[in-house]
Amino acid sequence: MLTDCIIEDPRWEAAGLPDLAERAAQATLAHLGLKAADWEIVVMGCDDARIAELNADFREKPQPTNVLSWPSEERCAEEEGGQPLPPEGPDPELGDIAIAYETCAREAAEAGKPMADHVTHLVVHACLHLLGYDHIRDLDATLMERIEVEILGKLGLQDPYS
Repeated sequence: MLTDCIIEDPRWEAAGLPDLAERAAQATLAHLGLKAADWEIVVMGCDDARIAELNADFREKPQPTNVLSWPSEERCAEEEGGQPLPPEGPDPELGDIAIAYETCAREAAEAGKPMADHVTHLVVHACLHLLGYDHIRDLDATLMERIEVEILGKLGLQDPYS
């Protein structure tokens, strides 16, 4: 297994987070030509209160958000719009992801899409962050969104940005 899910909020078990996270992470690494068996990602399913604490501690933003990620090492591209550095061993840990139930459920309902589709998108998005992709600079955002759309398309999901 590529992902190790820690379920802090039992609603995530009912939502199928372990399977959704594994499928999304596998698809992301496969799309980028990485062998999933060589890597590990921890995914924590929590609630809004917990993610608000984490957001305050790590980003100084004391409010809930949908997903957070912590890469095991910095991999961002130096040039705007460039490819991030590929992960290297021997440590197989790519990083950690936390995802908040209430925010994800609300966003999915507001967008009129199934919760599973939204969660899959957010895990793909977070995995790309672990791999050095970002959306702060315009060309980086364009690259990251294009890759997200390609991965989601392979999973049979619609473009979340259209």
